[in-house]
Formats: sequence, C-alpha cells, structure tokens
Amino acid sequence: MLVAVDHVQLAALPGTEDTLRRFYADALGMTEIPKPPVLAARGGCWFAAGGVQLHLGVDAGHRPSPKAHPGLRVAGIDAFAARLASHGVEVTWDDNLPGHRRFYAQDPAGNRLEFLEPDVAAKA
Repeated sequence: MLVAVDHVQLAALPGTEDTLRRFYADALGMTEIPKPPVLAARGGCWFAAGGVQLHLGVDAGHRPSPKAHPGLRVAGIDAFAARLASHGVEVTWDDNLPGHRRFYAQDPAGNRLEFLEPDVAAKA
C-alpha cells in the first residue's frame, strides 16, 4: 500500500548545481539537504521544505518536458508569486482548476513547476 510520496526527482544538465541552488534555496526558500556520499559523487542536489523533497539529478541529455510537473502546495500564494518574480522568475497564472489559485514557473533547468493553494474565497 502506498502511504506517501517520498520525493520528486527532476533532472538538470551537469554543472548547473550552483544555478539550481540559487533557484531552489534563494527563490523558493527551500533548504539544501546533503546527499549520501555515494550519490553525491554523481552530482546534482537535493532540497526540502516542510514535508516536500525535490531531488535534482544530472542528466547530460536532459530535455525538460513542456507538460510534466510536480504540483507544490503553498501558503500565501500571492506573496510566494511575488517572491519568485523578485528573483526574476516568470510566473504564469492559470485559473482553470476549480477551487484553487495556481501558477506555473520554470526552474533554471526548464522543469515546469506548478504552485497551488486552495481558494478559500471560492468555497465561501
């Protein structure tokens, strides 16, 4: 029986770890977590916030999907979108999910990320 998602693995090109750190730690506010030494030798970096872990692995042939993405629940979506925009991240709002406010953004590797929050005003 499945009980939870442990982590989401995304890909990036080799040598982009510093750019990824600036995005995931500085812009998103996540904390970098250490990779086990045997896995650290492969490159990439891992991040966590709350109960969410995102693992960025290196892939020399990485080509981001225009559609596939993790959906990340946030609190205070307007402030979160403003935070990303202040870091130069393009935010694209989408109002097609009933009962939620959401937007999309891309990480420096081109991975699509969805950020969403239940819309309490819509439920009232």
